[in-house]
Amino acid sequence: MTATTPTQDIADGRTSLGIELGSTRIKACLIGSDATQVLATGSFSWENSFVDGLWTYPIDDVWAGLQAAYADLVADAERRHGIRPETFGAIGISAMMHGYLAFDAQGELLVPFRTWRNTNTGAAAAELSELLGVNIPLRWSIAHLHQAVIDGEEHVPRIASVTTLAGYVHERLTGERVLGVGDASGMFPIDSTTGDCDERMLQAYDALAADRLPAPARDLLPTVLSAGAPAGALSDEGARLLDPTGALRSGIPLCPPEGDAGTGMVATNSVAPRTGNVSAGTSIFAMVVLERPLAEQHHELDLVTTPAGDAVAMVHCNNGASELAAWAGLFTRFSAAAGQPLDGDAVFDALFREALEGEADAGGLLAYNHLAGEPIAGLTEGRPLVVRTPDSAFTLANFMRAQLYGVFGTLALGMQVLAAEGVELDRMFAHGGMFRTAGVAQRFLAGALEAPVAVGELAAEGGAWGIAVLASYLAHADVASLGEYLEREVFATASLSVVDPDPADVVGFAAYLDRYRAGLAIESAATTAL
Repeated sequence: MTATTPTQDIADGRTSLGIELGSTRIKACLIGSDATQVLATGSFSWENSFVDGLWTYPIDDVWAGLQAAYADLVADAERRHGIRPETFGAIGISAMMHGYLAFDAQGELLVPFRTWRNTNTGAAAAELSELLGVNIPLRWSIAHLHQAVIDGEEHVPRIASVTTLAGYVHERLTGERVLGVGDASGMFPIDSTTGDCDERMLQAYDALAADRLPAPARDLLPTVLSAGAPAGALSDEGARLLDPTGALRSGIPLCPPEGDAGTGMVATNSVAPRTGNVSAGTSIFAMVVLERPLAEQHHELDLVTTPAGDAVAMVHCNNGASELAAWAGLFTRFSAAAGQPLDGDAVFDALFREALEGEADAGGLLAYNHLAGEPIAGLTEGRPLVVRTPDSAFTLANFMRAQLYGVFGTLALGMQVLAAEGVELDRMFAHGGMFRTAGVAQRFLAGALEAPVAVGELAAEGGAWGIAVLASYLAHADVASLGEYLEREVFATASLSVVDPDPADVVGFAAYLDRYRAGLAIESAATTAL
């Protein structure tokens, strides 16, 4: 087959567009007939807000951000290739998982979007976990729905549908109320043998909710689709929503909308059993594809799926690298105040490399990155802390190593539960901005997990690239499984940097984690006192 140029791919629509609505950025990524080649990108920064005791994003910001990220991508394509895209081979939408978007029969949003960060669903999550016999985390959509039922919220009798952020955007673009199985698995438990919501659990929930909901749960939830399934086409209205200039053509096929966990698995080629990935951003989570069901229920573990529907154990932590970034911001300001200003990337690089000089156990220092509540650690609220004893070695190197270890602390507690279940890993991939400084966070994560950690260039664009790849898979789903497509067509020639655990790091992190676990009592006291 004759190779084509990026300009030809864009002109002929031999491209796939992926857009992911993350917690701090909406990113757009365009790939061509070669899925490993990123042709253009765009982005828009946004932040959640804390309104009336709940974390939310204004729904108008969703569309303003999507339009801005799309316009940025179109402008980037014109700068790089001299052409503005007007059509694509396929489009994919992904977003932060879980949360609560409830609509009435006319499609009107009943209450402001409630994001995954909210931890007000404790009563519902506990009742559902006991009823269904699986862990239902606080952030899952069914927990949000049932909490509204328990609280007798005024809008409940008018609910006609409930979905995720990706499902909402996809429905507005296509008119189809569907959801990829990976994203759906963060709404309600999935039966991996059917690739759909677990029927026994649906019936159990309907009996629990009884007359308190206007319809059975299945009628309220989106239709569940696996990767590669047709999921509708861009409507005339959807094209105008995404591109108000009117240049974008309708009729483009869309893949099933997915969650950021699923696109992270795709972006790191972690959809086969005994593979996994760690994604670090505002939150941090690990996904491990299972060979067999877990023996017991664990509150530290979510059971979700890959975009193809295979069972996955997920360790999800609400708090990731935000506190680390806050400290880097402080040092950036210090450099400016000292008359030697450095940009943010230079500060991160210097601080990360300094961490390599720290003691293996961080010299007795502890860092807690909890800006929000952390269920795995038993915290309903967060208080970022740095803790040391009088004899701790308080150096910049130890301080930075403690901060990096702190990002992985709660994650490591959850991963120990998986290890006790006998779950084994052949490879763990990592992606996220904190892994850009080569050989630092990657090395410390390998020590924390006691497993080799790989970082690849293809994951640099993260979930936006992952959902673009899922869109491109639409044209290949009839001849290859998702795992085969990724292995043969996307990652066959990918270069990876793999770091094995350093024995000293393994011992040092274990000592740090023992102190970290004991020190959670300090964190708990802080949430009470402050």
